[in-house]
Amino acid sequence: MKDRLTEIGFAAGWRLIRTLPLPVARSLFMAAADRAYRKNGPGTQRLRQNLAQVVGEGMPDELVRDGLRSYARYWLEAFRLPSQNKQQLLAGFGISAEHYDWIKTGATDGGGILLVLPHLANWDAAAGWVVSNGWRMVTVAERLKPEGVYRQFVAYREKIGMEVIPLTGGEQAPIDVLADRLKQGFIVCLLGDRDLSRNGVEVEFFGGRTRMPAGPAILAIRTGAPLYAVDLSFTPDQTYAVLRPITPPTEGPLDQRVKATTQMLADAYAAGIAEHPQDWHMLQKLWL
Repeated sequence: MKDRLTEIGFAAGWRLIRTLPLPVARSLFMAAADRAYRKNGPGTQRLRQNLAQVVGEGMPDELVRDGLRSYARYWLEAFRLPSQNKQQLLAGFGISAEHYDWIKTGATDGGGILLVLPHLANWDAAAGWVVSNGWRMVTVAERLKPEGVYRQFVAYREKIGMEVIPLTGGEQAPIDVLADRLKQGFIVCLLGDRDLSRNGVEVEFFGGRTRMPAGPAILAIRTGAPLYAVDLSFTPDQTYAVLRPITPPTEGPLDQRVKATTQMLADAYAAGIAEHPQDWHMLQKLWL
């Protein structure tokens, strides 16, 4: 019954939030974020700990409030995203002409491209922008519980236009499917700052140790596809992207090359997160 109520709640949220006038919906979500800040529950406490690791001593507690507001904005936009048309999806995303050309080249030269990002700003808006440009895109989704919520998230992302591969339970290993899609010229977009397998690569990150998934590095080394760490941030009206090229080493044992590449990704994530920590939506335990 609890799982079913959760499914109904998400479904109702997706329908209801799209029907509300944007100012009304925005006020509701910001009020919910401020209420979560005052309540100081486990998620808020974890966000505070994570941001303190990023900022260090003297972190203003208002950063936690701003982080929750940014997270609320992500959910507001996610609920409303499927009702947006192509023009709205393109207008809601910003990127420099140079970085646009990097993605376009990777998406049109037949070799594919790997875009890997941390949980920053609105990654679903980034995906909507990619497919609105007419480029084929694939991603991997964690199997959420209850299963009905997972199916809703898959349907939501498929409606935007992306192909979704399950992290577990699929007919093929995700990394094999992604390698095939890269050969077909797809854009592969992955979240890379949190290891879901608990068998990831140990890296240094903001002065501590954590694990990040090895998949992006393995894919880049295995296929030769261009690899970029993507930094996202919120502006008043857009999600804005900055790409940082990552060049995997070509010599040495595979495990060492994977480790070095994953560390380069972690360093690139850290550079972006440090510039706008309020947009990093990490409410889970991260450091070892």
